[in-house]
Amino acid sequence: MSNAKVVLEPAFQGVGHKPGTEIWRIEDFKPVPLPKSDYGKFYCGDSYIVLQTTCNKGGAYLLDIHFWIGKDSSQDEAGTAAIKTIELDTMLGGRAVQHREPQGYESDKFLSYFKPCIIPMEGGFASGFKKPEEEKFETRLYICKGKRAIRVKEVPFSRSSLNHDDVFILDTEKKIYQFNGANSNIQERAKALEVIQHLKEKYHDGVCNVAIVDDGKLQAESDSGEFWVLFGGFAPIGKKAVSDDDVVLETTAPKLYSINNGQLKLEDIVLTKSILENTKCFLLDCGAELFVWVGRVTQVEDRKTASAAVEKFIIKENRPKTTRITQVIQGYENHTFKSKFESWPASSTAGNSNTEEGRIKVTALLKQKGVDVKGISKSSAPVNDEVPPLLDGGGKLEVWCINGSAKTALPKEELGKFYSGDCYIVLYTYHSGDKKEEFYLTYWIGKHSVREDQEMVFQIANTLWNSMKGRPVLGRIYQGKEPPQFVALFQPMVILKGGISSGYKKFVEEKGQKDETYCADGIALIRVSGTSVHNNKTLQVDAVSTSLSSTDCFILQSKNVMFTWIGNSSSYEQQQWAGKVAEFLKPGVAVKHCKEGTESSTFWSAIGGKQNYTSKNVSTDVAIREPHLYTFSLRNGKLEVTEVFNFSQDDLLTEDTMILDTHSEVFVWMGQGVETKEKQKAFEIGEKYVEHAVAFEGISPDVPLYKVIEGNEPCFFRTYFSWDSTRSVIHGNSFEKKLSVLFGMRSEVMADILSVHQQWLPCPPPLIHRQNHRHSLIQAKGPNELLLLPHCPMF
Repeated sequence: MSNAKVVLEPAFQGVGHKPGTEIWRIEDFKPVPLPKSDYGKFYCGDSYIVLQTTCNKGGAYLLDIHFWIGKDSSQDEAGTAAIKTIELDTMLGGRAVQHREPQGYESDKFLSYFKPCIIPMEGGFASGFKKPEEEKFETRLYICKGKRAIRVKEVPFSRSSLNHDDVFILDTEKKIYQFNGANSNIQERAKALEVIQHLKEKYHDGVCNVAIVDDGKLQAESDSGEFWVLFGGFAPIGKKAVSDDDVVLETTAPKLYSINNGQLKLEDIVLTKSILENTKCFLLDCGAELFVWVGRVTQVEDRKTASAAVEKFIIKENRPKTTRITQVIQGYENHTFKSKFESWPASSTAGNSNTEEGRIKVTALLKQKGVDVKGISKSSAPVNDEVPPLLDGGGKLEVWCINGSAKTALPKEELGKFYSGDCYIVLYTYHSGDKKEEFYLTYWIGKHSVREDQEMVFQIANTLWNSMKGRPVLGRIYQGKEPPQFVALFQPMVILKGGISSGYKKFVEEKGQKDETYCADGIALIRVSGTSVHNNKTLQVDAVSTSLSSTDCFILQSKNVMFTWIGNSSSYEQQQWAGKVAEFLKPGVAVKHCKEGTESSTFWSAIGGKQNYTSKNVSTDVAIREPHLYTFSLRNGKLEVTEVFNFSQDDLLTEDTMILDTHSEVFVWMGQGVETKEKQKAFEIGEKYVEHAVAFEGISPDVPLYKVIEGNEPCFFRTYFSWDSTRSVIHGNSFEKKLSVLFGMRSEVMADILSVHQQWLPCPPPLIHRQNHRHSLIQAKGPNELLLLPHCPMF
């Protein structure tokens, strides 16, 4: 970073210091800030730089820089965008992930910033073309591809552009038509509706008729007739012609090249994180995508040389010019990159420290050059300890302990006592805000429980879930990883030593071990370290003085005597909770309170005499991580996950299975359209994902795992979305649900219509057209019959 001009690009000063999107267009080989009113408008003849700044839960800024290359952009402009991207990254501390985005082949992450889509326009800065919005309205035909991140491309307004496999939108001055090819994907049809809404609002001031035309059906219907008239009358359309857009590069086994002085050398070794040296750059070739890995202490010129070497590699290997390239900096590798390696051990240094280190270095350099650096050294904001969403209180709580092949119900006074040698099933029945009855079904596995009990508790819980027609959320919880909503059900929750199941007793006997099962008349030491109803951690520990800690409270049970021991650094909440736990374990027994340093000889003799114990907080370096939503596929037995960026409720498609990873919990979400057999495999899928995430994301193998079925999402799942509960009453496939949302029909009316529609033809969508602010539905009942429903008033 010795070149001052590199660091002091005027257009980049003061950027990246607050969350959001910032865009520059390359004009005369310089980056020029784009007015916010033009965000989302991209011209085919131009190249752009897009900076996306996000703030994670720990307060650290995460940076992504994309340079977008229009199909008609000159090679010099594209090269300028690439070089300026490196300069921008340098100014921001050299920690951004860089993405090369060729028009038409943009990454899902890039497209997620401009939902629902971008529609590149002809012309550009150097061409002198007038902006399309300044011209007279022109009828345009678009092709739409993609289940979530949709790619929209204008095609010639001609019958020959249509085919049976894709979804098209015809935008005319007075009406927008969606043409669904007979073989088109249901989910692409649904996403195309979002594009229609976008066109309607952007180019029609929100007032425009909309019609859906199905390929090969109902040619006599008025909207369909109007559609074909625009193409010169109805006539059969041809088969889809294969174009460059349809050529999908396959992902190949990754190959790693080291880059030295612009030369690439193949490293024929097993891919492990340890071979990536922080002074070098590497190229990871995955066929469909290329990754450039940059060591944290590499020089700016080395990074530029590496970028040029990769461009030459694409030409030499005869790769398409549209090949996507992602550059990642050491310590900020994305999930896709890490998953190409055999494993990715968690780093001992937190990302936040790297972030601050980079900011400090850049701040010092800029101060030397007299640049205003206000805000650039912003430190991580404190994490708010907010109460997470908890289940509504006042419900019915039932708990069963597994004993052999049977489950034994616990009496009310025992609810909250868990033995580490046992397994339990917990069912909580409650009513949500809309008075709907909901169920929270989980099974809890003690650390010392036997395998037979662990297998049986899953079988019994799954049988119970099936008997309730899949309505409950079903969770698997390991001891020590209890989530807030589970802990909050019990007031208090205490984990005790030993077990009461016959399986555990038999195991202890066979091993010749001492049975330490808690006894109400014995000696026991209980640690209380929680501070509230959702995170109280009350656990039986060894009854010796070395188990004590000044930061916690303890309960000592010595036969019929109860002590509460208050650590000098414990909180008031812990002290209150200790009294509650003592009353729970031995109701009505008088409790003796002793503050640390005032203990009696009776207290010390009960735990074998006084010895040294800790007075410091135990460090629990909990990783702070944003929630991630994934789709997945299994290839040759290996799980491959694809991230859905900037996700929303709209991304939960009824035909799909999704994985929501919040780092502290993992949810396997299954749409109503998923086959019943697949729903039974939810935990198998979840376990494969957890194995994957343990290796590459550093989550715990004992993370709580949930199965959630569409329509029965609990509050602690919905909190990660901007949730609209009214959508749960809408039935049908993704396209039908989107119709009901975007066309604004009453949910009960739409449900009735779709119910009728599905009786005859459950797969293809209905035909709905909007005219005079009213809806009608026409659907084929048989080969030569039509069903015409009355017009339904708008909601």
